[in-house]
Amino acid sequence: MVTWSEPRTVSVLGSTGSVGTSTVDLLLRHPDRFRVVALAAGRNAKLLAEQALALDAETVALDDPQEEPALRTALAGRSTEILCGPGAVLEAARRQADWTMAAIVGAAGLKPTLEAVRRGRIVALANKEALVCAGHLFMAEARAAGATILPVDSEHNAIFQVFDDQRRAGIDKIILTASGGPFRTLSRQEMSTKTPEQAAAHPNWTMGLKISIDSASMFNKGLEMIEAAHLFHMTEDRIQVLVHPQSVVHSLVSYIDGSVLAQLGVPDMRTPIAHTLAWPERMPSPTERLDLSTWGQLTFEAPDEERFPALRLARAALAAGEAAPAVLNAANEVAVAAFVERRIGFCDIPAIVERTIDRLVGERVPGLDEVFAIDDHARRLAGEAVRAVA
Repeated sequence: MVTWSEPRTVSVLGSTGSVGTSTVDLLLRHPDRFRVVALAAGRNAKLLAEQALALDAETVALDDPQEEPALRTALAGRSTEILCGPGAVLEAARRQADWTMAAIVGAAGLKPTLEAVRRGRIVALANKEALVCAGHLFMAEARAAGATILPVDSEHNAIFQVFDDQRRAGIDKIILTASGGPFRTLSRQEMSTKTPEQAAAHPNWTMGLKISIDSASMFNKGLEMIEAAHLFHMTEDRIQVLVHPQSVVHSLVSYIDGSVLAQLGVPDMRTPIAHTLAWPERMPSPTERLDLSTWGQLTFEAPDEERFPALRLARAALAAGEAAPAVLNAANEVAVAAFVERRIGFCDIPAIVERTIDRLVGERVPGLDEVFAIDDHARRLAGEAVRAVA
C-alpha cells in the first residue's frame, strides 16, 4: 500500500523544462498539499531561483557551475540548500521524497531517475529515455527498491488509466495515438527543406525543442512504443500506433471481447501530471474541460512508415532488444542536435540513426555500465555519420 506524508513531499528533476514548469504550476495551486524537497535543473538559474522562492524549496540543484553565482545571488538570505556543478542533480535526486517528477530530457536523465527510483517511493516518469535505454534493468531496479513508476507522457498515462492490470489475459493490445506533428501531410521532399523552427512548431502541444522535433519526425512515438513495452509488459506485435491529429484521444486499450477503452482530454500536460501527483486519488487541475460538441470531428489514420521511417526503426529496435533501443536513442539525440545546428537536413535524422544501428547490431547490455558504454559508443558513431552527411 502506498503511503506518504501530509503534506506530500515532492522533488522535481528538470523543473525548468516544459513538464517541470507545468508541475510547478500545479504545486503552486495547491500549497497546502505539497512540500517541495528539491528542484533540479540544467542551466536556467533565473527560473530555478524564481521557482525555489515561490515554492519555498528546501534544496535546489543546478548542473551548470557557471550559473552558480547568479543562483546564489537570487537566493541570498534564504535557508535553501544550493547544489551546483557535476553531480548536483544526482545529489538532489537522492533526497527522500514521497513523489519525484523525473523530467530531465534525453539519456542525461537516466542516472538521476535511477537515483530517485532507488529511494523506493513514487517516481512520475516523464523521461522516456530511461526505459528506452535500459528498460529491463530500470524496471528491475524499481522492483528491487519497491518503487512505484507512474507514467506521465499523455499516451502512457492514458493507457495506465484504462489498463486492467489485474486481468491482463483480457487485454488484446494497446494503441498509442500520435498527432502526426507539423509535417503530417508533407512529402519527404517537402520535409527535407524544413527548418528546426518549423519542425518545433507543434500544432497541439507546447513542449521542449527536442521533444517537438521528435514529434515532427515521429521518433517521439517510436520511443514511446519502446517505453510502453516495458511499462505494460507488452510485446512489439501488441503495440499499435494510430495518427489522431486533434490529440483529444490520448491512447486506447483494446480487449479480447471487442471493447476498446480510451482516455480523452484537451491537450494539456497538466492533466496527466495532476493524475500522477495525486495518485491514487485525484486533484483539481486548471485545464480546460473537454466539450466534444465543440470539436465537431475527431479523425484517425494509419501512420505512413515510408514518410516517417522512425516508426519502422523503433519497432525493429524493440524487436531486436539488447543494445538496439539505446543505440536508437543515442543516435537520434546526436542527429537532432546536428539538425538544430543546421549541419544536416530534417530527413537526414532517420538515415543517421539507421546507419548507427547497423554498425552496432548484436551488442549486448547485461548491466547498467554497459548501457552507458553503448550510449557513448553510439554517440561517437552517430557523430561520424553526421560529419559524413554535413
